[in-house]
Amino acid sequence: MAGKTQTLKLKRTIAQPPAEVYRALTRTSVLRTWFCDAAQADVRKGGRLYLYWNEGYRVIGEFTAAEPGKQVAFTWHGNGEPEPTQVQIKLKEKNGGTALTLEHSGMGAGKKWNGAAEALAHEWENALDNLQSVLETGEDLRLVRRPMLGITGFSELDTEAAAKLGVPVKQGIRIGGTVPGMGAEAAGLKADDVVVSIGKTKLTHFPHISLALQQHHAGDAVPVTFYRGAEKLTLPMTLSRRPLPPLPDTGAELAEVARKIYEADDAAIAQVFEGVSEEAAGKRPDPKEWSAKEVLTHLIVSERGTQDGISWMLTDSEPWFDDFDNDLDARPRALLSLHPTVGALLNELKRCEAETLALLAALPPEFIARKRNYWRLCLGTLQPPTHVQTHLEQMRAAIEAAQKS
Repeated sequence: MAGKTQTLKLKRTIAQPPAEVYRALTRTSVLRTWFCDAAQADVRKGGRLYLYWNEGYRVIGEFTAAEPGKQVAFTWHGNGEPEPTQVQIKLKEKNGGTALTLEHSGMGAGKKWNGAAEALAHEWENALDNLQSVLETGEDLRLVRRPMLGITGFSELDTEAAAKLGVPVKQGIRIGGTVPGMGAEAAGLKADDVVVSIGKTKLTHFPHISLALQQHHAGDAVPVTFYRGAEKLTLPMTLSRRPLPPLPDTGAELAEVARKIYEADDAAIAQVFEGVSEEAAGKRPDPKEWSAKEVLTHLIVSERGTQDGISWMLTDSEPWFDDFDNDLDARPRALLSLHPTVGALLNELKRCEAETLALLAALPPEFIARKRNYWRLCLGTLQPPTHVQTHLEQMRAAIEAAQKS
């Protein structure tokens, strides 16, 4: 005789048509905007489903139904859960919006299921709240409700960096600087400090930062442990609230705000290179560290990447990467072969910025009205610090070291 099972039933009314809600449930790039951190989906009966969260939870499943605008169903087996369960999500048009009904069935009623069933109920409640928020306003509640450290230019520690910094650990997060007025600066953190834990969470890789922050709210005071050279320090830090810029009504308005940001960044870069010789600008402070010119090439490459990112948002085709390493020498060498002087590099950067501005101004009205990707685009474009600001000190330091040698 089969054991008893329990079924979770949840409902939401979302002010978006069923086709848009169905897209958010089945398109992997959209799933990441409200639900998980990584996803693979072959949306057809018998097709695979894989979902992953940075804290280590993952789900494998198989689609059992996929009717655009009407329903999607799949098996669900999360790591640590006793056995597979079933999820069915039905959609029905209601007053121009969508009535969504979710049933997660097949969860056992015994002791081994109690914790897992409670966790699933809690997570589905939060997920559907976020689905509604992302589709109606664009705001990702995981981000809006998550506090900020106020650090910039961070990188994972490696053996070589550890030796150079004189820290007695091989894992941690090295910070490039702090954001004025935010928690990290107020706590006394500085560039080249290596943070090894926030609260009870150890930091060895980038995802651990998000995991640590997810356990707290803005305004919480948490202990931060870090190394400054060989000295180990633990200081209280008050987590900052995330400043959220207002959304411009049109692409043209967004482009105008972005233009002013670019102008300020360009002026700051020009000041860094004022009176600096081509030799000093092109000399590496260390064989494995970029020269100031190479940092400029990195800014150019990144600006082109911004344009790719906008294009991906427009088509809901944003890729997911296991990791990234943008410290390659091939791109700087290629750019320097075409733009060998500081003036040429600055002109190319401005040309790329102008292309980005033109792309923003050309954003289709339907993309802006959809909100879910437009909100993320505005957040990345308008929220300080800018990418240029995180590299200004790096360029100054490279030039200073070159001039002294």
